[in-house]
Amino acid sequence: MPSASPTPWPIRPGRSLKIGGLTPFSATDYPGQLAAVVFIQGCPWRCHYCHNPHLLERTAHSPLAWPDILAWLATRQGLLDAVVFSGGEALLDPVLPRAMTEARELGFKVGLHTGGAYPEALKGVLPYVDWVGLDIKTNFDDYATITQLPRSGEAAKRSLEILLQSGVSYECRTTVHPDLHSDDQLCNMADDLAKMGVACLILQRFRPEGCTNDSLSPFSTTSFPTPQTIEHLSGLFSHFAVR
Repeated sequence: MPSASPTPWPIRPGRSLKIGGLTPFSATDYPGQLAAVVFIQGCPWRCHYCHNPHLLERTAHSPLAWPDILAWLATRQGLLDAVVFSGGEALLDPVLPRAMTEARELGFKVGLHTGGAYPEALKGVLPYVDWVGLDIKTNFDDYATITQLPRSGEAAKRSLEILLQSGVSYECRTTVHPDLHSDDQLCNMADDLAKMGVACLILQRFRPEGCTNDSLSPFSTTSFPTPQTIEHLSGLFSHFAVR
């Protein structure tokens, strides 16, 4: 395991991780590992299909205390393989490196789910991380159509570059909906990712659970993307799947 190093953010005394939820057991949030998932409060983006809108704001008091979760994790040694920090946007929290280190000290692998909004913060935590799930929303020039924040694609692209350079295990994944994507756009996006050196892309078909955006039209999860698009994408990456 990497040794602990100074955190990339100053931490005020007594400050603790702001946690909005916990999944005690997951076989899907870290490939090949049984994991607990810790959901961090706060996100700078407002993605139309967000399925965790209750985590967008950072509240004055966390619903769950990290010391309590850490004590519980100590009872899961030998039963769980990993701890995944998700969100919201986990990189928003300045205490994240310390929490990752504490999870490592219990013998767990550490996973991170991120949208890449904070590339320098990502660089700061990569020494503590074994695997990253990086959301790729759309073409980098079109990110605001998903996140509703101008220039957000610049941060996401830089985060991807940092991740690829790091050698840390990862997957890129794109949540798709025909109101927000097209087959041509997905093919163009995938072509660009492959040229950057991405080896793993997962398409995640939108599911309405948790999403409060009623403007997204319902659609058959078997009708989009087309088989031709899926065939094109599958030929670009050494690992490709549709969930």
